Amino acid sequence: MATLLEIASACYESNFVRRLIVDTGFLVALYIRADGLHPAAIAYLQRNRLPLQTVNPVVVETCFFLDAAGKVALLDWIAHGGLTVADIPVSSYLDIAAYIQKYADQDIDFADAALVWLANQTGEKQILTVDEGDFRIYRLRSRTKTNTLILL
Repeated sequence: MATLLEIASACYESNFVRRLIVDTGFLVALYIRADGLHPAAIAYLQRNRLPLQTVNPVVVETCFFLDAAGKVALLDWIAHGGLTVADIPVSSYLDIAAYIQKYADQDIDFADAALVWLANQTGEKQILTVDEGDFRIYRLRSRTKTNTLILL
């Protein structure tokens, strides 16, 4: 079985312009072997060829759910290029606050609002998540839905 680093390297060997935006649930499933979605997360990562991208709030939220070994493994994977982490400039916090206000009835959290912000910034509509409900509701500035990839 290939390691996460080997799989990630294969994703980055090709020069893809498109990136797949990654939510917390996928990363939690990837790093917690007892998670019911762990086998599906590994299988998805093995067949995926798009570079993966997320935002810092997702990394922080993921680390909340992981033990020390899982946190270290995740951070190592990121440091070795398995996952690109987009910086959110402070000047964009008002945009994120607007998403939080817009989706207040959905109880959107900062990490999800930051992913919607990232999707708008990059033009990428695909978000890999286990959170089917929320990401089917969120809209981009172009009024299009995010194209949610659900890990089952």
